[in-house]
Amino acid sequence: MDRRHTAALAICLATAAITLPAQTPTPPPAVTKFIKINGPRTLLTHVRIIDGTGAAPLEDQSILIENGKITSISSNPPTAAQAQILDLHGYTVIPGLVGMHDHMYYIARPNFDALGNSEPPLIVPQMTFSAPRMYLAAGVTTLRTTGSVEPYTDLNLRREIDAGHLPGPHMDVTGPYLEGPNSPFLQMHNLRDAEDARQTVRFWAAQGVTSFKAYMNITRDELKAAIDEAHKLNLKVTGHLCSVTYPEAAELGIDNLEHGFVVNTQLDPDKQADLCPKTSGTPTRQKMTPDSPEAKALFKLLIDHHVAITSTLPVFEADGNGRPPLEPRILAAMTPQAREAYLYVRNLQSTAPAARQNPNPRAVLFQRELDMERAFAAAGGTLLAGPDPTGDGHVLPGYGDQREVELLVQAGFTPVEAIKIATLNGATYLNQQARIGSIAPGKNADLVVIKGDPSTKISDIENVEIVFKDGVGYDSAKLLDSIKGRYGQY
Repeated sequence: MDRRHTAALAICLATAAITLPAQTPTPPPAVTKFIKINGPRTLLTHVRIIDGTGAAPLEDQSILIENGKITSISSNPPTAAQAQILDLHGYTVIPGLVGMHDHMYYIARPNFDALGNSEPPLIVPQMTFSAPRMYLAAGVTTLRTTGSVEPYTDLNLRREIDAGHLPGPHMDVTGPYLEGPNSPFLQMHNLRDAEDARQTVRFWAAQGVTSFKAYMNITRDELKAAIDEAHKLNLKVTGHLCSVTYPEAAELGIDNLEHGFVVNTQLDPDKQADLCPKTSGTPTRQKMTPDSPEAKALFKLLIDHHVAITSTLPVFEADGNGRPPLEPRILAAMTPQAREAYLYVRNLQSTAPAARQNPNPRAVLFQRELDMERAFAAAGGTLLAGPDPTGDGHVLPGYGDQREVELLVQAGFTPVEAIKIATLNGATYLNQQARIGSIAPGKNADLVVIKGDPSTKISDIENVEIVFKDGVGYDSAKLLDSIKGRYGQY
């Protein structure tokens, strides 16, 4: 913000503090210290709007927020008595991001060293303090946990956020992973059979989870049982699969598949029924180009069966060529131990034999994934967005969600198309498009105030200053300051 706009904003807020009562009930100090704007009526003036529908931006608009809802959008500022007024020349407002592959945990490798050695077991500590603040600060106002290792923690966290006791986004809580035998994670239940899958879905649905995620070693019978049980309860199932191929999962009725087309194993030569091959989908990726008969047939099958694909490009971005760039804001968020582990991984990736080849085969496969996702959407498929922040240092909560939008633009989507994928598409999948996902009168005031213009420079999506959730404006910088050096600890 330049000095003129900063001064204008300060005057508006100071005036509002005198004339407006606070919303009731008053949030506790743990939340109020992050709130920048909280009154029954707020007017955003002279702002650019990217509405989330894929339409061209609207310039010099006014948005009136009343009691948590958007009540009007106009080119002329309406008369709004006793409103907090923000002059947002040079700013853009987008809908709150809907993170469709987000987590509340960090994967730790005990005694990890510079050579890539570690000791078992893999440990998955919960980031219940840092992750919700990071998501909200980055503009994520709704997320799906997309796999939980502490489902009771996630459910209770959702309750506390919804009650206004803690800062964070709205949460679609996924149940514990639906996983078969041979999982590397000791914190995951291993399904015994199809009946166990049904009982697991029933139990956790009764506890309040609102979606489920199948994992790499599930069998087709177990997956079918879980899908059928979830659908009886009007809940959806997604999957990070390996033992079950994408065509098999589509035929079984799955609603969503994670990680784009990276983990599809249908063309792996050593693929056996209900078993995850050691190749984990690499031969399929090498063979399946966007214009190949196999890809076209798969796209048609997924579209005909209404299966959405979640793009998680940031988690695959490290191709050994020094990408993504080291970002001070990301390093500052991490504990010294988490930062050290990330730098070890980054160095190992950049010095691996593949990184010295020209072209780098990993870079080729990453570009293939960009092309596959663009072709799937062009064919009429539903693409969702999320980063999969599981502990690799370049993919952190919130920051990774922003990076996902940037990489969608790299894949060939326009900035407004990429923002739609990361907002309205997710809201529609969650059946919440009437409330969130786009900017329109009557919808929740879940909005992100960004300095700059991401419609012409997508990296401006990182310049988040205020995040409105249900009409309450949170100070992004204060949220991020509160977690510095803590991600990886709690």
